[in-house]
Amino acid sequence: MFYNNRIVIALILCLAIIAIGTSGYMLIEGYTLFEGLYMSIITITTVGFGEVKPLSGVGRGFTIFLILIGFGSLAFAGHALVESLLERVQEGRSEIKKMKKHISLLKSHYIICGFGRVGAAATEHLKTAGSDFVIIETNPTQLQEVRGKGYCYVEGDATHENVLLEAGVKSARGLLALLNSDPDNLFIVLTTRELNPTLHIIARAEEASSEKKILQAGADSVISPFATAGKQIADDILAATGKQTELSKSSIGTNAAPQWIKVQDKLSVLGETISEVSGKMGREVVGLRRNGRDFIFPDLETKLESTDMLLVIDERQDEKNQLENHQLKPQKLVIIDDNPVILRLYTRLFQKAGFHPMTAADGREGLDLIIREKPVAAVIDFMLPVMSGIEICQGVRKNEDCQGIKLILFTADKQPETRKSALNAGADAVVIKSPEASEVIETVVQILKGN
Repeated sequence: MFYNNRIVIALILCLAIIAIGTSGYMLIEGYTLFEGLYMSIITITTVGFGEVKPLSGVGRGFTIFLILIGFGSLAFAGHALVESLLERVQEGRSEIKKMKKHISLLKSHYIICGFGRVGAAATEHLKTAGSDFVIIETNPTQLQEVRGKGYCYVEGDATHENVLLEAGVKSARGLLALLNSDPDNLFIVLTTRELNPTLHIIARAEEASSEKKILQAGADSVISPFATAGKQIADDILAATGKQTELSKSSIGTNAAPQWIKVQDKLSVLGETISEVSGKMGREVVGLRRNGRDFIFPDLETKLESTDMLLVIDERQDEKNQLENHQLKPQKLVIIDDNPVILRLYTRLFQKAGFHPMTAADGREGLDLIIREKPVAAVIDFMLPVMSGIEICQGVRKNEDCQGIKLILFTADKQPETRKSALNAGADAVVIKSPEASEVIETVVQILKGN
């Protein structure tokens, strides 16, 4: 802003000097308006063309004065213009630099690939929940909107590995692949799963035939926004007309049900946008009924009218379901292994099984983690640096506060003596390592069920 003011001042000064020069030549030499303007311009710019008419002594003195102040004003204007341009470039680079530094410090954040209508809606909910997130987008129009809202973003193609790394994919908690192209979303899933095996990935699919492929590529789940909204609206109309079938009931689910809300029943939201109302209700608006027409995933900036109806997904549960959810809160589980690939693999598998895994890479670190966190179970490798799996089991059983923790030792040694030593040391089960990693998860689940 400071430099912009200087440019305006410089321009005003140049125009004033031209006006002074023109008036001076008209008064001193008797030039016409056009002749005076011509002489002022060639004098101030030091072009050096000939005089319109021979100048008198006073005229030449005035010309010297005009050259000096004219040259000075042009230099001032040029300096202000260059500084303004440099400032804008520097500010742009500084903003990008600050953004990159902020993103590099994020941990357990979410990455949103694509800021379309679905991505924008997801972003609003993450913002309302107070979660950190980074948006990856290439569309200039969408990027302008992202910048206007002050969101963290990375400009680039989300299918490129370097762009995902810049967004902090290795330290992220989850990723949403929401591009309009199923092949692009598939490629994002493949790349992301390789970069971060423990990341929770939800991908968008436009075609039903793409869902299986995206799941096979490594996505934890696949959504089809329009198909989902269409089913919910169809179920709602069946229910409203007394034609709801058992299939439609089950498709809604026990934790979510569509609900139409009349705007005229809530006049306080009249004139507000769908985005604002969705934020107030804490529920996503998936449909708008206006003048007898239904719109799936309406524009978030649409302002509501008194005759409108909104279709929302009510995810609030009764007290019984809330109690059950509370009881099903992810349980802590410790995984101890010095192989980082195995750690990442089992972390992801136990996350999908509903646990909250914590990891350690050596025996001493693992034992301290178990004693400090007191998980429901610990999965321990037999051969570890610093302390062996047997020693960890012995250390846990000596601690009175850790007696209820289930210990599962997994090893490549099939000798009966190894199994006997592990059980004598306090292990609840011994699992032989195999290519089928699910055996360890099943063992943990079965042991915990036996409590």
